Amino acid sequence: MSVDDVTIASRRPAPAVTRPDQPVDVDSRFRTLVQSPLRAGLLRFLSARPEETFDVDSLMSTFGRMRLDVDNCLKELVEFGVARRVLSQPPRYGSQRPEREPVAHLLDAFLERRAAISTEDQAPSVQRFREMIGRDEKMLIVFEWIRTAAKSDISVLILGPTGSGKEVVARMIHELSRRGSEKFQAINCAALPDTLFESEIFGYEKGAFTGAHDRKPGRLELADHGTLFLDEIGDLSLVAQAKLLRVLEDHRFERLGGQKSVQVDFRLISASNRPLDLFVRDARFREDLYYRVNAFAIRLPSLRERPIDIPVLASRFLARYCTTHGLPLDAKTLSAEAMTLLQQYAWPGNIRELESTVSRAALSAPGRVIRDTDVEFLHANAGRASDAPPRLPTLREAERAHIMRALEASGWNKKEAARVLEISRGTLYRKIVEYGLEHETRSIRPRA
Repeated sequence: MSVDDVTIASRRPAPAVTRPDQPVDVDSRFRTLVQSPLRAGLLRFLSARPEETFDVDSLMSTFGRMRLDVDNCLKELVEFGVARRVLSQPPRYGSQRPEREPVAHLLDAFLERRAAISTEDQAPSVQRFREMIGRDEKMLIVFEWIRTAAKSDISVLILGPTGSGKEVVARMIHELSRRGSEKFQAINCAALPDTLFESEIFGYEKGAFTGAHDRKPGRLELADHGTLFLDEIGDLSLVAQAKLLRVLEDHRFERLGGQKSVQVDFRLISASNRPLDLFVRDARFREDLYYRVNAFAIRLPSLRERPIDIPVLASRFLARYCTTHGLPLDAKTLSAEAMTLLQQYAWPGNIRELESTVSRAALSAPGRVIRDTDVEFLHANAGRASDAPPRLPTLREAERAHIMRALEASGWNKKEAARVLEISRGTLYRKIVEYGLEHETRSIRPRA
């Protein structure tokens, strides 16, 4: 295109913008509006509750979406005239009957149609995860990570403290992926000793050992075309890590006592409540395996990182307790003192501990109101969430730990360890005696 053509094109009148009141375009604009699953879901949700209004925070929790997405969709619904915005602080949103008849007819026809149930709405683990979402957006960010991870077969490593919902996240990724219709095999590596690792993971042939009367398929074989979840993978021994690495590289294995190679197609999801990167540095976890399992990492926040969610989650767990025991939803309620006590606790067991604490308090309370005296914590000395952070190690403790790490990394070769620490061998010997490391040397060597 020449410069003259560009000049002529720039002088042409801009196309007329279609106004909402033009009936010719109302149908196509409404179809575009409800084409978005989030806008369609918000419209159905508000229309089903015409007498109620909702703030953005509650809608974020209900639909598991970020604030910006919910805000934009609500704005478009209001501009089209099918929702209303109540001027309050914070603003609230509700349903609205359109003033224009064509739009009202389109809305009625849309609401009469049966809503398409998405894979996300069908997944039981998604409903369970949404119960863990409060007003803090940290869990909504995790939700977006889960949606991203579910789109491919990439290996996922879920990091988070005990009781934060790592297995729930793993099941979500499985159920939202293309393997959702296949099996999900979960293994707790912390409860799996080395003597049972091969038989549990790879299975065994008949006669492989005393008591092996029949062939038994292993978890890998059962997870074929599905997902294998290794919980607390950091607790695997180095021998077990080497065997797992081989399967991840070849996707083939042999049953215990067998000679035939078995081909498997599985997706690996791992979880750990410990820092695997530090385990790699301390030679307690294989570096090559770490890169295999950590292709995509998802970190779950602890409950103390989102204290604003504690009242929301506590009320939600209390309502579940009432429903489970056949009671009205308002049969039990938390007093202000009890809620304050819950917010001040450090929650080392996170969401799992909060749910059990609320259920125990509801069971112990003689009346309808749960008092602070009815709340009993499993870790009485866990302190409050507002307590001071744990003390830092002293210089002596830090130096001792660093020398110990250098000795272990060098296989207790004192000459090499002194070179790494950039000190003389005589200084290293003196530090070993000073910190009493000689005894630890003898106790660790056989294990290495």
